[in-house]
Amino acid sequence: MSHRWHILRDGEALTLARHVPPRFDFSIRTSLGPGDAARLAHQIRQDLWRALQQVRGFSPVVQLTPRTGGWDVVAGGRTLGPIDERQIEVARNDMEHPQNKERWERHAMRGVR
Repeated sequence: MSHRWHILRDGEALTLARHVPPRFDFSIRTSLGPGDAARLAHQIRQDLWRALQQVRGFSPVVQLTPRTGGWDVVAGGRTLGPIDERQIEVARNDMEHPQNKERWERHAMRGVR
């Protein structure tokens, strides 16, 4: 089994996914400040996985699209089984948590001039 992540680029936009083509069976949207897109995507993916690893067949997908001053983020992914609103709400709270966003942005700015 491959443990590789696919990084798909379309101009400045970036999609991080385990499976190609990426599929969003559910998604959560948020906005973040500036930073390296790949670093942001990997940090978000890790936290999303931690929040939803009990969902059958869950495979995270993170998509970042540039906007003025940062990134628009769509995070979610594919599942093999159902995902209920309670699980999506856990992931949404994780995505909107100010400390998580701060940590992701801080990590994404490492090495950026």
